Amino acid sequence: MAKTAPAGRVDPTWPDLPDGEHPVSELASPVQGSLSPFGDVEFPLAEVPYVHPVTEINR
Repeated sequence: MAKTAPAGRVDPTWPDLPDGEHPVSELASPVQGSLSPFGDVEFPLAEVPYVHPVTEINR
């Protein structure tokens, strides 16, 4: 049998909310799976705002 977790150490990242409030999780999501950390961005993007660095050799 597993040991009981010390008080305050069950999940330190879980938000402390007032009674009756619930943190938003995948249970409140309209889609299956974890939510995107990028917000409401749809992937794949039409274009990527990235420019690859190019080394210019001085001669």
